[in-house]
Amino acid sequence: MKNICLVFLLISNFLSAQDLKDAPYKNSELSIKERVENLISLMTLEEKIGQLTTPLGWKMYNKEAGSKASLSELYKEEIKNRHIGGLWGLLRADPWTQKTLETGLHPKEAAKITNAIQKYAIENSRLGIPLVLEEEAMHGHMAVGTTVFPTAIGQASTWNPDLIKKMAHVIAKEIRAQGSNTAYGPIIDIAREPRWSRVEETFGEDPYLIAEMGKSMVTGFQGSHESDLKSNEHVAATLKHFAAYGVSEGGHNGAAVHIGQRDLFQNYMYPVKEAVDNGVMSVMTAYSSIDGVPSTAHKNLLTNILKEKWGFKGFVISDLASIEGLLGDHHIVDTEEDAAAMAMNAGVDVDLGGNGFDDALIDAVNAGKVAEERIDEAVRRILTVKFKLGLFENPYANEKQAEKIVRNSEHIELAREVARQSITMLKNEDNILPLNKELQDIAVIGSNADMQYNQLGDYTAPQSEENIITVLEGIQHKMPNANIEYVKGTAVRDTTQTNIPAAVEAAKNAEVAIVVLGGSSARDFKTEYLETGAATISSKEDQVLSDMESGEGYDRSTLNLMGKQLELLQAVVATGTPTVLVLIKGRPLLLNWPAENVPVILDAWYPGQEGGSAIADVIFGDFNPAGRLPVSVPKSLGQIPVYYNYWFPNRRDYVETDAKPLYPFGYGLSYSEFKYSDLKVATSGKGRNTKIEISLKVSNTSKVDGDEVIQLYIRDMVSTVLSPVKQLRAFERVSIKAGETKTVQFELLPKELSLFDTEMKQKVEAGEFKLMIGASSEDIRLETTFKIPETIILSK
Repeated sequence: MKNICLVFLLISNFLSAQDLKDAPYKNSELSIKERVENLISLMTLEEKIGQLTTPLGWKMYNKEAGSKASLSELYKEEIKNRHIGGLWGLLRADPWTQKTLETGLHPKEAAKITNAIQKYAIENSRLGIPLVLEEEAMHGHMAVGTTVFPTAIGQASTWNPDLIKKMAHVIAKEIRAQGSNTAYGPIIDIAREPRWSRVEETFGEDPYLIAEMGKSMVTGFQGSHESDLKSNEHVAATLKHFAAYGVSEGGHNGAAVHIGQRDLFQNYMYPVKEAVDNGVMSVMTAYSSIDGVPSTAHKNLLTNILKEKWGFKGFVISDLASIEGLLGDHHIVDTEEDAAAMAMNAGVDVDLGGNGFDDALIDAVNAGKVAEERIDEAVRRILTVKFKLGLFENPYANEKQAEKIVRNSEHIELAREVARQSITMLKNEDNILPLNKELQDIAVIGSNADMQYNQLGDYTAPQSEENIITVLEGIQHKMPNANIEYVKGTAVRDTTQTNIPAAVEAAKNAEVAIVVLGGSSARDFKTEYLETGAATISSKEDQVLSDMESGEGYDRSTLNLMGKQLELLQAVVATGTPTVLVLIKGRPLLLNWPAENVPVILDAWYPGQEGGSAIADVIFGDFNPAGRLPVSVPKSLGQIPVYYNYWFPNRRDYVETDAKPLYPFGYGLSYSEFKYSDLKVATSGKGRNTKIEISLKVSNTSKVDGDEVIQLYIRDMVSTVLSPVKQLRAFERVSIKAGETKTVQFELLPKELSLFDTEMKQKVEAGEFKLMIGASSEDIRLETTFKIPETIILSK
């Protein structure tokens, strides 16, 4: 009887294969909707849930140092037994994955492996469905040999969305050239808690700035039109993290978030809605909870708002192990089956990591806890993205092109330009900068002056030494004939690696001391990890402390310069030698002493592979800095939160200090000086078609060509619910030659003036608005008012 059954099974599979050859889903002349529905109708429950499963990709190939890469047996089992629909981080290399320069995949190898991955999946599965191959990509593709750009906090400091769109397009081209097709980014979390470990991954504290940068990333990744996704230059973007992840209690990564509905929608959901309206293809949940509901189980946000009210057509993916976290971290269920059911019913479509759905979700469906129609809806979403990416027609990379595209000279130059535009000059007493190129004796000192990985940020792959330009190297290249003495002086955290007397001696013998301090998100192969990939802080007393004090999992309880860095800086300044402080770091730090005592301060955040050259360009006057702070810098830990756009009433001073930040949002200096004039405001249209048209003139009154970042803020003078004391609603980075005047124009639409009332209706309330234009949130140069005559309802 068993043999007879086996024969019938083989015949059935043979007939199915024959029938599938001409199945409608393989016909590119049909609409995507028709192809998707046909494919779903042919799938078993196990195949459907397989499509919702995205395991860790780097385990799917084997490679020893000096050998060629090959598919792993694990991958073949995943295709055969679990019918997986995607892989995450196939090309990822870092200490967590244990993939090094020798055991990871270089671009040409990467293209070969991704092609082999796709070929095996197509040829060894019943339906031949290609995989989504998802890669970390916030400041460059996290893979061996790719271009490393400044981290997101630095990108935001450029205040140049067009430049960031170009950067995202380059990242997309590098990913697609190697055969992957989905990029993780942009991150649209609002950073109002500087103790949080992932501030570096965000675009700062302001919803509008984040939204503009986020939309630029989405367009750069995906292209301007949906058809662009099928090209070899674009990828599907994944928005992170949904929702309000960046303001967890105490700055603890993934901890509970306590905000109200109005704050959530007015601020934290604003950049999400903008990205959804811009066509983002995927949204990732957060590890945190909002008012007691974990984001991965938040049906109101995932289904009612995101999918139904906003019309999001892409797929929702859980963050790594966050479905399991409903059981193990949040304790809102007591079985894996219930965790899978709760996440799926809430609106999660795809499981990142591959262990949250799988058998547990099959059991949940069989137990009647999840309807198969809901499974179909999730599968429909992921298959639609695959068809939009053109994977059924062309899932393969051009192996010959990978090395020509990835990290080519054009991409390297763009990395340098993004780094240059991100550098923010916080202080330049007596116009010490730019330094004279005739200088003969220069001291370069500090924990981050010649530490390659410290300037790259988290989510960075291993690097060949020749690919990274440190600050020391940038200065050496800029000043080949000068006598440059380098002394590290101290490490970021460890106090046993300190030689302050040598640094003092170098400074005494120099005409200028360039001191490079800050922090680091650099992981090493001793770092320990959680199952989510977040680093854990070591408490071993017998080991040398790594420099890492930022990056996922490294939350802070203070914001001081760590170790003996401040002591080193104070000793150098005490020599009397003019001192330039360069900060390389991932979060705002307390800079009270430097602000009072150091004549020059440059903030470079994590400037990426070309950071050293970019910093040298600024210091020696080959580039005029125009970066602006995307976050406020506090004076003390006790001021937090210190973001600029808080709700009324105005903040009162403390006993020990005033309530203002040390450096405000939008702040940054230039080698040029600018004058604002001739502000004009005109209102046109009615109701939802209302437009506020603004123009002004900006003049460069100096003798130096430069960029100015013109910032427009508004205030709703009287509102039925609290509104911000000031809110950014437009900006533009403008290049203006010495002595030149340019006219700058802005347009405000109703959504930029709106609020959520007591019934959570979004509307613009009739009344007076104050318009403020200036060079930072505190440096307002021009003011006027305008009126909205009638209330405008935007949504109910």
